[in-house]
Amino acid sequence: MPTISATLVDRVRELAERAGTAILEVYGRDDPGARRKADHTPVTEADLRAEAVILRGLVDITPDIPVVAEESVAAGRVPTLTGRPFWLVDPLDGTKEFLSRNGEFTVNIALVEDGTPVLGVVHAPVLGLTYVGAPGGALRYADGEVAPLAVVPAPSAGFRALVSRSHLDQRTQEWLAGISVSSFVAAGSSLKFCRIAEGAADVYPRFGRTMEWDTAAGHAVLVAAGGAVRQATGEPLSYGKPDFANPPFVAYGQTPPPEAP
Repeated sequence: MPTISATLVDRVRELAERAGTAILEVYGRDDPGARRKADHTPVTEADLRAEAVILRGLVDITPDIPVVAEESVAAGRVPTLTGRPFWLVDPLDGTKEFLSRNGEFTVNIALVEDGTPVLGVVHAPVLGLTYVGAPGGALRYADGEVAPLAVVPAPSAGFRALVSRSHLDQRTQEWLAGISVSSFVAAGSSLKFCRIAEGAADVYPRFGRTMEWDTAAGHAVLVAAGGAVRQATGEPLSYGKPDFANPPFVAYGQTPPPEAP
């Protein structure tokens, strides 16, 4: 396991931002080269370009640590992990947001050790935002300024609940109906974790399907800011599962919702 130094964090942050630049080169085109993968989810040329940038960069930064990346896994390239630390990469989280051009897509890079994300970088290229979570805390980079992040208590009026712009299933709606909600906050991609980390929201339930590369980086940012991510059953959300699929989970800030420990 590499030491999670400030240098390592900065190199990974810069790598995510380089991948974001590669995405923006495609984002401005009329035709982003979109197609459907075998699982019927969309992929674009931007996904592939960004993943290539990240894979080259991670080999340079940590040549001995395997990388699990979304598009590589879709192509059948899955490294053997055997309990080792590994990188989890989603080169373009929120492809639907990318295609709808609302700007709420991200580059996600996370380092996982013993099933836990210990370093996470979430970069939103269009928004000019980068979130970092590491053992020393969580930070937001924006407009050349760096600010620390910390979760806040939920308002007395009720939770500010995050809902997905592209994925809101009936089970999630039923769960939200069972808690006190003062307002709903819509957000795309892993930005939902970051909104809680920066104190702009309080809870994010997700009962629909997600993959580990969708959540690991945001998970690390939120935990570093003082929040938590738990399975809907109350157990910790862990990483390195055989199929990399997540169970239902709830992410929250300083105030746990009634169903979360």
